[in-house]
Amino acid sequence: MKPRIAVLTIGVDDLERSLGFYRDGLGLLTQGIIGTEFEHGAVAFFDLQAGLKLAIWERKNLAHDSRMPLSTPSPTEFSIGHNVENRDEVDQIMEAARKAGATITVEAQDTFWGGYSGYFQDPDGHLWEVVWNPDWVFEA
Repeated sequence: MKPRIAVLTIGVDDLERSLGFYRDGLGLLTQGIIGTEFEHGAVAFFDLQAGLKLAIWERKNLAHDSRMPLSTPSPTEFSIGHNVENRDEVDQIMEAARKAGATITVEAQDTFWGGYSGYFQDPDGHLWEVVWNPDWVFEA
């Protein structure tokens, strides 16, 4: 398989609430909710980095589309890692998430492997890690 992941879709319970969290609270760019003309189509896309988007879609619609039963969410199934350029940026993003209504599960702190990170949950319980890795260099 040639890796061509372009969209990470997460199921949410309240599309408007999640839109506000990601757009207004974290500052992610979006055109807002689209697809409302379709029975199971309302979705919002956020621009991440070149070629990658985050989509929020109501959990019931994701279950319908995938023909999977709607189940109880588990925040420990996966985490979304947001890597940043320095320790201060970790602190800034964690504070923005807190102000936006995130639940901080681990305050930003030094890690056992030499980095610096913290964890938060969005309003639907999705787990995010904000992390600075001193061994990773980002292009300007």
